[in-house]
Amino acid sequence: MKAAVLHDYDPSLKRDTWVRYEDVAEPKIEKPNEVIVRIGGAGVCRTDLHIVEGLWRERVNVKLPYIMGHENAGWVEEVGKGVESVKKGDPVICHPLITRGLSLEARRGNDMHDPDSMFPGINCNGGYAELLKTVERALIKLPTTLAPKDVAPHADAGITAYHAARKAAANLRPGDYCAVIGVGGLGHIGIQVLAALCAAEIIAIDRSELALGLARECGAHHVVKADGNEVEAVKAITKGLGAHAVIDFVGEAGTPAKGWEMTRNAGTYYVVGYGGKIEIPTMDFIVSEKSIVGNLVGNYSDLVELMELAHRGRVKLATQPYKLSDANTALHDLHHGRVKGRAVLIP
Repeated sequence: MKAAVLHDYDPSLKRDTWVRYEDVAEPKIEKPNEVIVRIGGAGVCRTDLHIVEGLWRERVNVKLPYIMGHENAGWVEEVGKGVESVKKGDPVICHPLITRGLSLEARRGNDMHDPDSMFPGINCNGGYAELLKTVERALIKLPTTLAPKDVAPHADAGITAYHAARKAAANLRPGDYCAVIGVGGLGHIGIQVLAALCAAEIIAIDRSELALGLARECGAHHVVKADGNEVEAVKAITKGLGAHAVIDFVGEAGTPAKGWEMTRNAGTYYVVGYGGKIEIPTMDFIVSEKSIVGNLVGNYSDLVELMELAHRGRVKLATQPYKLSDANTALHDLHHGRVKGRAVLIP
């Protein structure tokens, strides 16, 4: 089969070619619960850029070459002898975690914290390919209203945004304010989820006019240009007090400090993006009673609920399609801010 394969890291992200489009061996069914999915779409994530620059090599035990791609949807191609819930030809979206479901974490629904989990595209071969091996437990059948290529990024970007926005929405009342930092592939989903789940006023913050336009389309009530004065702008909108919740989909380049500053006392700063640092005096925690909440990829039920919102048209994913053979172009476009919404590779 064809795949876009990472052979070498590029810490400076300066090379023209990061992955090679080449022939690789097809995955094979080895266990009764395994499923081979023919990829209909694989999302291109900023995490993939972090993988290319080597940021993940100390976190996961991966030997190059390997195949990235952790946002995957397609059609069932082959099933193990123990698989009963799906059959060949079924359209599916893949929860990114592969687990046996036996750990206490998995039994509680938190597969992302299962110590024995596998994460295709992160610590084993992913979906930048024609075929992907996963397990029955990870699959959600898609309704006829949703095509794999149109929803693939929901497998990580979508449920990560949903996971954070759902937490925030549960504590937001009508008239409260929620600031969303970064209206890219995750942020534009988060805004729609907030609009669907609560009645708070949504403030979108980004340095790109393209992204701010997308924020308006997605339901943001206010947009703020990230020009160095975004904290003051949010304070002005919120009558000087700050937002009750701030969801930071960037997590670097100074946003952690600004996100904390634009969070009002007793409010919550939700961290989704990463790469930066949070450095706050303990006295500030005590005086302000602010909370900081980390957010990893969402769980299986998050993805089921998100697919229901997508099916109803409440969450629409902005996508930009690329051929699998053009994976380098997609990665570079993402790196340089040329993607509106989410890039999707289609074999």
